[in-house]
Amino acid sequence: MESKNSEETMDKLSVSALRALVIDETNHAKSGHPGMALDIAPTLYVLFQKHLVADPEHPEWVSRDRFVLSSGHNSALLYAMLHLAGYGVSLDDLKGFRSLNSITPGHPEVGLTPGVDATAGPLGQGIAQAVGMAVAEEAVAASYPEGKSVMSHYTYCLCGDGCLEEGLSQEAISFAGHQKLNKLILFYDQNTSTLDGPTSNTMTEDVKGRFISAEWAVLEVKDGNDLAAIDHAIKEAKKEMNRPTMILIHTIIGYGSLLQGSHKTHGEPLGVEDGEHCKEVYGYHYPEFTVPAEVYENFKTHFAARGKKAYEEWSLRLNSFQKSHPKEAKVFADAFARNVTPYLPKMPTFDPSTLEATRVSSGHIVSALPSVMPFTLGGSADVAGSLKTAIPNDPGFSKEHPEAKNVFFGIREFVMASIQNGILLHGGLVTYIGSFLIFTDYMKAAVRMSCLEKVPAIYLFSHDSIAIGEDGPTHEPVEQITGFRAMPNLRLYRPCDARETYAAWRQALLSKTTPTLLILTRQNLPLLAHSSEKGVEKGAYVLEENPAKKIQLLATGSEVSLCLNVAKILHAQGVEAEVVSMPCLEVFDEQDESYQKSVLSLPKAQRYSFEMGSGLGWYKYADHVFSVEEFGRSAPGADVLKAMGWTAEDMAKKVLETLH
Repeated sequence: MESKNSEETMDKLSVSALRALVIDETNHAKSGHPGMALDIAPTLYVLFQKHLVADPEHPEWVSRDRFVLSSGHNSALLYAMLHLAGYGVSLDDLKGFRSLNSITPGHPEVGLTPGVDATAGPLGQGIAQAVGMAVAEEAVAASYPEGKSVMSHYTYCLCGDGCLEEGLSQEAISFAGHQKLNKLILFYDQNTSTLDGPTSNTMTEDVKGRFISAEWAVLEVKDGNDLAAIDHAIKEAKKEMNRPTMILIHTIIGYGSLLQGSHKTHGEPLGVEDGEHCKEVYGYHYPEFTVPAEVYENFKTHFAARGKKAYEEWSLRLNSFQKSHPKEAKVFADAFARNVTPYLPKMPTFDPSTLEATRVSSGHIVSALPSVMPFTLGGSADVAGSLKTAIPNDPGFSKEHPEAKNVFFGIREFVMASIQNGILLHGGLVTYIGSFLIFTDYMKAAVRMSCLEKVPAIYLFSHDSIAIGEDGPTHEPVEQITGFRAMPNLRLYRPCDARETYAAWRQALLSKTTPTLLILTRQNLPLLAHSSEKGVEKGAYVLEENPAKKIQLLATGSEVSLCLNVAKILHAQGVEAEVVSMPCLEVFDEQDESYQKSVLSLPKAQRYSFEMGSGLGWYKYADHVFSVEEFGRSAPGADVLKAMGWTAEDMAKKVLETLH
């Protein structure tokens, strides 16, 4: 057993090694953010050395503790820690910090660097994703008999002053406190500095009071270099049974630097001279990128050994779970592998007279999912009645009902999307969230994060056009769909009827690395005789071939049935038209050239697109683009459509004008 003095000596040396690696990484890259990394290194050391349960040999272990670096600019410290802790991050990787094709990018990226649990950088999103992970831990454990035997862990998150200035953080704090997520522990590095200067320029609130009012436990460490105080605070946080905990740690930004305490250490490397000065302050007398063998051994005998033992014990419990509950164990494994095929809802037989909004069609699927796919979880931002995401007789996720399948997110669109990202990063659940399309602007940054993180998030967005009517231009989207289509690794489906809605849902559920948006109507739409599930799988298809066609009408959503009526009017005028449904442009673009030509079989000059939103992007498919390039109106939907020229008669007239 180590003596207290030798343990303290080793702790000091290990913390100094962490700090020295941060200096070397940022100086070598001539880029990076050393300030916070240097001041908060002792906290991360104590967390990994004494508390965090994870196994570097099994970095994807589903019941490991999660750690989210919300202050993603602090990445140099995280990479240094992962290196010392035995993950697959080498000294050469540290030397490649912020360089092309390295696994140590400027901000952490999940899936790129072993040991990184979440992509971070846009401040505040890490806190929200950590909340999602804490939700997932409770929901997964409650979904199985003896579930806590195979799913039980803490979620830790580190943030700084900047994260707490972002409005998203308050949405996350409020939600987590209300949900009593007691296994969520947030470290707040209060170094009173942001990039532009001291936080006194912008932030004078009582942060502790803010968390207390949101039903969090609050602990405080007066000196960020006091390892014993940090250790004690984490131990106390773990005792909480009904509240998440924020540990406020007072630090000095750029600790050890000639400029310590100044915001000037935040976002620029210290340079060789100041770096050497820091190492003198730390008493660390080793060459650049050099770590004493005893530091590696220290992490191996504490962090790695603890994680290995925990993983082995969990493996025995998993084996017991599989023997005692074979059926549920199969579901558990399928859920984490996202093997959804055996659990997909079946395509119903539709009544040809079906007339319903696609939000209603989507609602049928949401209601049916828990009975066929038990590892689902979803909800909306206080629009369940409008979006049809409510699940009958479900009590709503809470500390009292962690087994529930519906989440009441409240009017918190941004955090709702970020929480979904966190849940999916955690694994074990298939999720969906919803709002009105117009309000996606509140959450677009989190949707973008879904795309970056390659998580199969499902977004349900209703009230999709000027056709919603009375709510007026504040609620009528125009540019939103175009904005989403510009995002890489995102599929946007705008189904034209109930059959296409079911087919789009199926594709969303089957996705493993790409988020999906389902854009849904409030107004009723007819079931089209030739709408096709197989067509949706291809992204676009001809509704009914017309060998005599002179033009093609391309559309999505409600405009598909509109185009069928336009085609009838044109036929009466002696112009033959063929209607093409294009529910997902991204999927259509992935098809081979021969299929694309079989669908878009006429020259662009003979193609017309119809979509009640911005026309940007449609010129790729048609020379004639009918779109909405202004804000809408407040009136009954039919009146708005007539006033803005979106009737079959008006559209047919516009088409005919181009032909004469």
